[in-house]
Amino acid sequence: MGLFGRRKRAEAEEYEPEYGEYSEYSEYDQDGGDAEPEFEGDLFEYAGPHDVAEAPDDGLSRLDLGSVRLPVPEGAQLQVELDQNRSVRAVHVITPLGQLTVNGYAAPKSGGLWREVSTELAEQLRGDGATVRTTTGEWGLELMAALGEVSLRFVGVDGPRWMLRGVVAGPPELADKSSHALHDLVRGAIVVRGTQPMPVRTPLPLDLPPAIAQHIEAQQQG
Repeated sequence: MGLFGRRKRAEAEEYEPEYGEYSEYSEYDQDGGDAEPEFEGDLFEYAGPHDVAEAPDDGLSRLDLGSVRLPVPEGAQLQVELDQNRSVRAVHVITPLGQLTVNGYAAPKSGGLWREVSTELAEQLRGDGATVRTTTGEWGLELMAALGEVSLRFVGVDGPRWMLRGVVAGPPELADKSSHALHDLVRGAIVVRGTQPMPVRTPLPLDLPPAIAQHIEAQQQG
């Protein structure tokens, strides 16, 4: 299997994960195949997310983004979001079920950041006109939202000095399947918090593998 397995080229609507902020997108795709999204390895036997200090030897192939390592499913495209300084702000995983995004943040040792953040997030979504409700999932509190023709689901996990937040955005008719895809991605995630001090809520820095960075640089120069 290649770096990310086989990829399926598909039309994908671009959803803004944060509202009103500048972003620039660049897509990375590896040709070949038309496989449906699927993971290798056993996500349930070694269910995470895991801190890097306790990362299991589970046989999963993961995309190394520096602070987060993700088991990108087959059949996916990657979409890189850059900020105004051209630093990596997010890496979105585009699948036929929707757009999945997982990011890590610095958190207090006492934990509890996700509940605080989720309350603010729900208020923000409602302010944007979304219908929001809460549910209890694998890691506790989850948010489900409907905004126009988009169905959103947010999960959060409090770890040792980090919080991991995942979101999937997709068509309402695929909401159940897209939620399962998000849970799979979060289960297989490994977080590399690092030892440096960071203010609470600071996004953990993302780095691109050389092949993707070179691909984006070539796109920009072309």
